[in-house]
Amino acid sequence: MSKLLLPAGVNLLLGVPGIVPSFLVWYVLANGPLAALGWTTRDPNENDGMLLWLVVVVPVVGIYGLVWGLVNVRLARRTPISKTVYWPVCAAASLAPFLAIGLF
Repeated sequence: MSKLLLPAGVNLLLGVPGIVPSFLVWYVLANGPLAALGWTTRDPNENDGMLLWLVVVVPVVGIYGLVWGLVNVRLARRTPISKTVYWPVCAAASLAPFLAIGLF
C-alpha cells in the first residue's frame, strides 16, 4: 500500500492543473450533447457555436492527456503494483481536485 502513495500523490498534483481540461470537457458536454438529450440546459450566452470551443478544448485536453499518460507510464514501470490497481487509483487521484471543487 505504501508503494501506491507516490503515484497517487503525483496524480493528485497532476489533477490540480487538470481542473482546466476537466472543466472544458464538462462545459462542451453540458452545452452540446447533454443539452440535446435534455439532461442539462444550454448557457443562453453561448451563441458562438461549438466549433470555437472544440478548437480550444482539443489542444488543452490533448497536451494534458499526453503529459498525464507519459508520467503514469513511467511511474507504472517503476512500481511493482498490479496494473489493475494502479490505473484506477491514479485516475481517481487525478479527478479528485476537480470533483472537490465541483462539489464545494
